[in-house]
Amino acid sequence: MSKVGFIGVGVMGMPMARNLIRGGHRVRAFDVDSAALEAIGQHGAAPARSARDAALGADFVITMLPTGDHVAKAVFGESGIAGSLGRDSLLIDMSTGLPAHFDATARRLESEGSRMIDAPVGRTSREAEEGTLLIMVGGDPEDVSRARPVLECMGDTIVHCGPAGAGIRTKLVNNYLSIVSNVVVAEALAIAEGAGVDREVAIEVLMGTTAGRGHLATTYPAKVLADDLEPGFMVDLARKDLGLALQMSAESDSSRSMGIAAIPFYESAQEQGMGRKDWTAVYNLVRDKSGA
Repeated sequence: MSKVGFIGVGVMGMPMARNLIRGGHRVRAFDVDSAALEAIGQHGAAPARSARDAALGADFVITMLPTGDHVAKAVFGESGIAGSLGRDSLLIDMSTGLPAHFDATARRLESEGSRMIDAPVGRTSREAEEGTLLIMVGGDPEDVSRARPVLECMGDTIVHCGPAGAGIRTKLVNNYLSIVSNVVVAEALAIAEGAGVDREVAIEVLMGTTAGRGHLATTYPAKVLADDLEPGFMVDLARKDLGLALQMSAESDSSRSMGIAAIPFYESAQEQGMGRKDWTAVYNLVRDKSGA
């Protein structure tokens, strides 16, 4: 099995490192938190004095840190990883930071003759404990293939998203949808309660429609992504019903900021002659506006 240097054994990194140990890999870990370092040591990892010490002689070095700035410091700072990366070592950044920060670190490492891929994770700390994370990998296919046995100790779904940097970009798109949708769900349930609807009844209905099942699993594959805009539900009707829901929510003074923010998109679609097309046509409108 491989020698793995693991930098950052926090809420997510701790169970990930433990799963590597369970998978038979020899883990040498470092964290600025001495308590975390002591805890992972009790699970079989060799505690390191610094990031550089953890990377010494490692086949793979994993960083699981709060931001790209932290990663850059761990790599190039005093007692950083770069000082001990071997010619055949592969750095796997599993952190979530700005893509530009990852790109800069990867370019600098490459100029110094070292290899780096990104492999941020999806799902939660529970899946980290169970070794069932979804891992989004960006990198050269040969590097990704080499890293796969290590990644499979931590996740049950490994998706190669493209070249180096594609993993973190995919992760941020995923998180954007999830985090913004969280507010929409909160507002929808609050509007239901404000209108006197039993919350459990509302949830039962929502889970049986696109609202709860999600556009990516229902309308988008069948309509706009298939270049079919024959209306299953028209933009005009979507705009009308959104207006009715906003009027209703105003009566109980429920939060409705996400709904208000959506109005200009539907109105713009109407102005561009999309009123009688399927409501997923809004995707094409947004793509055109963003120059995608």
